[in-house]
Amino acid sequence: MRVAVTGANGLVGGEAVALLAPGHDLLAIGRGPCRLPPGRYRWAPVDLADGGALAAALEAFRPEAVLHAGALTDVDGCEREPELAWRVNVGATEQAARACRALGARLVALSTDYVFDGAAGPYGEEDVPNPRGVYARTKRAGEEAALLLAPGAAVARVAVVFSGRAGAKANFATQVVERLARGEPVRAFSDQLVSPTLAASAAAMTCELLLEHRLEGILHASGATVLDRVDFARRVAARFGLAGEIVPVRTADVRLPAPRPLRGGLRVDRAAALLRNRPLAVDEAIDRFHAEWLARGSPR
Repeated sequence: MRVAVTGANGLVGGEAVALLAPGHDLLAIGRGPCRLPPGRYRWAPVDLADGGALAAALEAFRPEAVLHAGALTDVDGCEREPELAWRVNVGATEQAARACRALGARLVALSTDYVFDGAAGPYGEEDVPNPRGVYARTKRAGEEAALLLAPGAAVARVAVVFSGRAGAKANFATQVVERLARGEPVRAFSDQLVSPTLAASAAAMTCELLLEHRLEGILHASGATVLDRVDFARRVAARFGLAGEIVPVRTADVRLPAPRPLRGGLRVDRAAALLRNRPLAVDEAIDRFHAEWLARGSPR
């Protein structure tokens, strides 16, 4: 099958390329030079903020299915640059959806737990979003662009994505390991509940959703455990045998440009019932993260 993956330099997109490349005619789309290992795919450098670049790449390749994993995920950066956030998180999703409609292609777009306000989580697919902040509001608008403009589209929500894969960009879990290994303390929010999601697991779930199911609408494809960031950091440290200091802090005590949902997290019962690639409990996800870390030759 002809498949395109956007955000291919990112955490979930990079894992999706690794999964799909051996068996499909694959176009990997990312910003700038390719940072992935060599493989059986074509690379298209595309800036998602460019108003027509993504649509042109998709129309030239003519995919049968598109995993739209590309986004501007810097929550505070989005708050500082709302127009850029809109062009990437809404405009590029609109481009992908319109191209899929024109080509008759299946679209699965990635979204986030931040579309909820964090007043009463964890949240199921039936709960009504109430995004706060530029990142959250643009991701919610992107969800609607995908669902309204691409017939049969699905949106897969993930949360706090982490990966130990070689070449993967920095994320909360890798920062915990690296800082503790250097003897530095780690600050983590004690009042924010999240559903940490291993990138490889999210890629497996979303690729299965893309290619093997016709589900339309929303599916939560995050990790299966809801916990605060302090607990998550401590579990990562324990798995790596690191005994450094993890400092609990409250979000109200840190001056952040963008609001964070506090009582968040996603319920994944629907994904667990539908998919072969089930959502992972946090300790299993951390075990796999540890194996990824060791596979790239890192200590511990």
